[in-house]
Amino acid sequence: MRTGGAPRRGPWQQAARFAAAAAVGVSLWVATAAMVEPGCAAHSCSWLATGDPLIAVGCLAALFWRHRFPLAVALSTAVASAGSTLAAGAALLALGSLSTRRRPPEIAVAVAAFVVAPLFVGELYPLPSAPGSFWLPTLTQALAAGAAVAAGTAVGARRAEVRSLRERAHGAEREQRARADRARALERNRIAREMHDVLAHRISLVAMQAGALDHRADLAAEEARVLVRGIVDGSHQALEELRDVLGVLRADPDRPEQRPPSLARVPALVAEARSYGLDAVFASTVTAEPPEAAGRTCYRTVQEALTNAAKHAPGSRVRVTVDGAPGGDLRVAVRNGPATAAATGAAASGFGLPGLAERVALLGGELDHHPTADGGYLLFARLPWPRPPDERRS
Repeated sequence: MRTGGAPRRGPWQQAARFAAAAAVGVSLWVATAAMVEPGCAAHSCSWLATGDPLIAVGCLAALFWRHRFPLAVALSTAVASAGSTLAAGAALLALGSLSTRRRPPEIAVAVAAFVVAPLFVGELYPLPSAPGSFWLPTLTQALAAGAAVAAGTAVGARRAEVRSLRERAHGAEREQRARADRARALERNRIAREMHDVLAHRISLVAMQAGALDHRADLAAEEARVLVRGIVDGSHQALEELRDVLGVLRADPDRPEQRPPSLARVPALVAEARSYGLDAVFASTVTAEPPEAAGRTCYRTVQEALTNAAKHAPGSRVRVTVDGAPGGDLRVAVRNGPATAAATGAAASGFGLPGLAERVALLGGELDHHPTADGGYLLFARLPWPRPPDERRS
C-alpha cells in the first residue's frame, strides 16, 4: 500500500532517484575525507572506509520502503546520516519523500532529527573550523533539509493537483455516461410511444376485422370481401407506417422527412374510422393553426380514442369535437356511445392511455377519461395554446 497517493514509479525513475542520492552522498564523503585533520587521519580513515559506507548502504536499502513507512524511514536515515556522510543523500531523499505528504508535524520531527543528530557525533569527523563558527554546520544542515522539504512539498502539491484533475476528468466521464444513459432511456421511451401510436391503431383494426370474420358465420360474400379488403389495406398501411418510423430512426438523409401528425389530419382520421364500422362525426371551431406539439398530441388523442372505441364499442356512434383559440387552450373531446355489435376481443396493450397522459402532461395540459351515463366513454384533453410571439409583442 502506497501512502500519500504517491504514484507507482518505473524502475528507471527509481534508479535515477537512487543515483542522485548516492551522488550527493559520494560528493559529501569525498569533501569530508579531504578536510579531515591530518593528526586524526588514522581513526577518521578507518571510519570513512568501513562504518560510513556500511551505514550508507543500509540507508539506501531502507529507501525501498519509504513509500510504505515514510516517517520511520525518514527518521532512521536522518539519524543515521549523522554518522555517515555517504548516507546524507539518502536522508535528504527520504525527507523529500516524506514532505510530499504535506503533513507539518511529521516533517518537523524529521527535520529536527536531521539537524540535531550531527551535534552528538561531532568527534567522528574532526574537521578544522574557525573560532565561533560552531553554528555553521547546523545552519548548513537546516538549509539542506529546507531544500529537501521545499522540493518534496512542491512535488506533493503537483501530485495532488494531478490527482484532482484526474478525479474531475473521471467524474466528468461518469456524468457524461449518466447523461448518455438517460438520453438513451428517454429515446427508447419516445420510440416505444411512437411505435405504439403508429402501429397500435392499425393492428387493432386488423385484429378487429379478423375477429369479425372468425365470429360471424352469417356474413354475406360482399361483407366478407369488405372485411378482407380492410385487413389487406390495414396491413399494408401498418407496414408503410412502420417503414416510416424505421426510416426516421435510421436517419437516412436521402429519405424525405415524414410529415408529422397534426390537427389538419384529424378529419381524415375520423373518415377512416367510418370505414371500419364506427358512426363517427367531426366538429371543429378552430380557425388557426395550433403549435406543432399541441396539434400532434391532439391527433394522437383522437387516434387513441377511436382505436379504443373500435376495440370496446364496435359500431358505436362517436363524436369528435375540437375547439380553442390562441392565448387559451386547445380542447379535444371524443365521446362514444355504447357498442351496437359484439366486441371481437382484440388484445389490448394497456399502454395507450398512460402514454397519452404522459404526452399531455409534458405540454402542461390535462387528460381526463371516464365512462358516461349511457354506457359509452369520454376522453377529454386540454392543451395549452399560447399566443404567437408577434401577437404577444403587439
